[in-house]
Amino acid sequence: MGEYGSVLPEFEREEDLIAAAKHIARALGSKKNLTDDAKKILADLGSQLSNITIINEDKVERVSEIEERLNVVQEKIMSWESDQSVIWDSGPNEAAEYLNAADEARKLTEKLEALSLNKDDGEKELLRRAHDTLQIAMARLEEEFKHMLVQNRQPFEPEHVSFRSSEEDTADFSSVISLGDDSVEESMHRDSISRNSEDYIIDLVHPEVISELRCIANLMFISSYDHECSQAYINVRRDALDECLFILEMEKFSIEDVLKLEWGSLNSKIKRWVRAMKIFVRVYLASEKWLAEQILGEIGTVNLVCFTEASKASILQLLNFGEAVSIGPHKPEKLFPILDMYEVLADLLPDIDSLYSNEAGFCVRTDCREVLRQLGDSVKAAFHEFENAIATNVSPNPFAGGGIHHLTRYVMNYLNTLTDYRETLHFLLKDRDGEHRISLSPDNSPPGEEENASRNTYNASSMSLHFRSVASILECNLEDKAKLYRDPSLQQVFMMNNIHYMAQKVKNSELRHIFGDDWTRKHNWKFQQHAMNYERSTWSSVLSLLRDEGNSNSDSVSKTHLKERFRNFYLAFEEVYRTQTAWLIPDAQLREDLQISTSLKVIQAYRTFVGRNSNHISDKHIKYSADDLQNFLLDLFQGSQRSLHNPHRR
Repeated sequence: MGEYGSVLPEFEREEDLIAAAKHIARALGSKKNLTDDAKKILADLGSQLSNITIINEDKVERVSEIEERLNVVQEKIMSWESDQSVIWDSGPNEAAEYLNAADEARKLTEKLEALSLNKDDGEKELLRRAHDTLQIAMARLEEEFKHMLVQNRQPFEPEHVSFRSSEEDTADFSSVISLGDDSVEESMHRDSISRNSEDYIIDLVHPEVISELRCIANLMFISSYDHECSQAYINVRRDALDECLFILEMEKFSIEDVLKLEWGSLNSKIKRWVRAMKIFVRVYLASEKWLAEQILGEIGTVNLVCFTEASKASILQLLNFGEAVSIGPHKPEKLFPILDMYEVLADLLPDIDSLYSNEAGFCVRTDCREVLRQLGDSVKAAFHEFENAIATNVSPNPFAGGGIHHLTRYVMNYLNTLTDYRETLHFLLKDRDGEHRISLSPDNSPPGEEENASRNTYNASSMSLHFRSVASILECNLEDKAKLYRDPSLQQVFMMNNIHYMAQKVKNSELRHIFGDDWTRKHNWKFQQHAMNYERSTWSSVLSLLRDEGNSNSDSVSKTHLKERFRNFYLAFEEVYRTQTAWLIPDAQLREDLQISTSLKVIQAYRTFVGRNSNHISDKHIKYSADDLQNFLLDLFQGSQRSLHNPHRR
């Protein structure tokens, strides 16, 4: 340093450095050989160094003030550390004071960080104290935040939905043989879902504390304790969502657990899922998202993230159940419950998209669509199994009485119930096979239609195509079952009964819009053909005994022959009576029509025969009058076997 070396004292602090700089400036300024510019520079330097001194002195004063305020704030914050009670339970004033103290701790910390302290031991300690005080305040606010969220939770009471705790049965195809008509129709009655229930928001947390919760959240976020606040909110609301599912009776099942459930238990849980899903999404999740907006909505998009993270596990739990059901065995009895699941999920898809519109909700939106697709595939597979089950349904013995087979009742009621899902099935089955045209076979066409074969087509929707296909499969199965009867007449009665039932079921239900009028006309003609075939099969041989065989020259031979013909006719009639009173035509109108048609033919032939031969045979050989026979014919097809012992048995 030459001649100036003696003016530089030793220094360790910023103040020492400034003092040394001033000392050098004064020493240089006293030299006479300095230029005017050098003197000016040294003068400016001296002025700036004086200003630095002033600023430094001001900073010292500010640090001193901050330390004083920090002492007050720290005392307030620490006064609650040993107190186990809840601050917000101590009244609004105490809560406001604590919140203000925490906010001031934040501000003091920020001021200290902005002062660019020298980081000496005293200042380091002051900054550490400020950080510690803020951390303690934030930790306490986090606990208060969680406590208020939990203690002010509003009870969720879905009073608008009734949940059946008992297991509800659905018709099981494997036991279809034991089902009667009423039991089939009742068991297939669709469990209605209100698709137009009013959406509304409920208060999940008491409204009075919302503003307090919002203040705490805002303070924690601006104090850079956003993660702690978010995680506290997510954890508390996640527990609340779990409790909601518990109230809705939705248990946590793994896919393996669901696949192990017996059908009765699974069916009950599916029904509960269908009811719970709409309530959970449209009421609870909508309210949950609104709550997050009320508390966290002033802090960017954090409310959407927190809502998604809090609710994701619960909604995915519900979707996982849907996935498990969709991958299980595709039995026909599962079709209705799975359709309910598909429809409610498809109906809720816009709601779910709206609830989880942010990037964090992408996985929920994706999973929802995937489960919907899987349920749709399951519907198609179950319908296909329904067709297979009809085709492979085998009866070892003929159906007693030739009445309406349980399979016929089951299938037609099954199809009729499916009309409730018309739009869904049309969409899903179209995806399976596309649009088709169905041609009526000329062999099965009503007379007079063969020449119009080119017009004998039906532009069918996918649902119509598959329903007609099911009906055709059923008819083929019925034809096989009819062959189990040894009596050809009973075969015709059986087919007449079942085809008539199918036609009437279509005509008198929503199925008529799906099958079409041409199908109904064709099947009306079919059962009438079976009725005519019955008459021909049963009565042709009987009435042949009453045909005019020409005049005989021998009166004695003629009388003997007449007696034999009368006797044979009565024996044949009595055998028909004995046999066919046990046969059954359940439909009263069909039974009456066939009785009248038969009576017209039999009674007319009998009266003609008796009238033509009344002069050749005595009355004692005429066992029954025409009125007797007409009354006897009314006993046919009642399902209770009778025998004729004498003409006056009535």
